[in-house]
Amino acid sequence: MKKKILIVISDYYKNISKSLLTSCIKNLDKNIIFRIISVPGVFEIPVTISKNIKKFDGFIAIGCVIKGKTAHFELISKSVIDGIMDISIKSKKPLGNCILTCFNYNQAVARKDKGKEAALAINSILSQ
Repeated sequence: MKKKILIVISDYYKNISKSLLTSCIKNLDKNIIFRIISVPGVFEIPVTISKNIKKFDGFIAIGCVIKGKTAHFELISKSVIDGIMDISIKSKKPLGNCILTCFNYNQAVARKDKGKEAALAINSILSQ
């Protein structure tokens, strides 16, 4: 039976997110149908998933947060990760986390294939 997932992708760092999305899609199971919704930043990912929770069997969150010179990095990263974990537990639906939290741009670029891990996690949980 085909499963439906929603991929919510942040456009803030477009080239990084695009690489993550590409590696994700390449590794999704053939029995998974997906839809993609773009949002401006990672902070908008949890609410977008929440609004669509009843329409899909699982979710993948894709984006990147890079540390700057303020506490913004820590606040956004923790809020978003806590938010998506809370959604997954309460809804009992799998949520693949592909939100990079990096100290600099080069670290983010080096992790461009991390979408694969989120896809494999979703494949595994949805096949149970």
